[in-house]
Amino acid sequence: MWEKIKPRAATLRAWQLGLLVLLFLFWDAMTRPGFIPPFMFDNDRQASFFFGQPLVIFARIWQWFVTDADIYRHLGVTLAETAMAFAIGAGTGLAGGLWLALSPMASALLEPYIKAFNSMPRIVLAPIFSVWFGLGMGSKVALGVTLVFFIVFFNVYQGVKEVSPVVLANARMLGASQRQLLRFVYLPSATSWVFSSLHTSVGLAFVGAVVGEYLGSSQGVGYLILQAEGTFDINTVMAGILVLTAFALALDGLVGRIERRLMKWQPKAGEVEKL
Repeated sequence: MWEKIKPRAATLRAWQLGLLVLLFLFWDAMTRPGFIPPFMFDNDRQASFFFGQPLVIFARIWQWFVTDADIYRHLGVTLAETAMAFAIGAGTGLAGGLWLALSPMASALLEPYIKAFNSMPRIVLAPIFSVWFGLGMGSKVALGVTLVFFIVFFNVYQGVKEVSPVVLANARMLGASQRQLLRFVYLPSATSWVFSSLHTSVGLAFVGAVVGEYLGSSQGVGYLILQAEGTFDINTVMAGILVLTAFALALDGLVGRIERRLMKWQPKAGEVEKL
């Protein structure tokens, strides 16, 4: 019964926006003097010192984008690093997943090494990449690629492995070549797995770029956040986090639009129930 109750898109967006406004109002009230007893914090510091003040944070974002307009260079660097890491990691993960899924011998040979690399905490590679590629964009892109690659790789690998043997047998009986199997059977089967991994990989690409900027850079949103942390400016830190979150959601939305265009052939859950 409850599964069938679904609000209209406009109503759902209004509720989501209302919830966001309530969260910011609570945040603002919590950081005002007297809302939380001072003894809950060390050295009698107010809650605003630890959590920031929403109005000050929005003012900082307005200053970045409108008044001073000095964030565009930093934001452009971070977005370029993120986009390159996302594209390279997703492309190589897709190609590698397809190759190993369709090559049993190579899969059996390389499986322990792939699992070992995936088990490695890849954030610790950031200093090594800084030595190899310098403090420019190369080290940030390399770190982002290592974070994105394995997410896409394992999803594609599993998606190809999940192809129905009955469908494969029927396609081979009809005389389908290996290229036709790849195009009309394997890729459609793995597409939903690919896009599921891409939604996850968007945030990881940003993580790679920002962590790399933390360890060594002179530009980027991660660099701005690091500078603010050095002076205990929590409002600027929160402003940077909100800006990165907004652009990560925008990139995820772009992936979602591409997914809807490419997955038109796939029936929705409601349509399946009607059938």
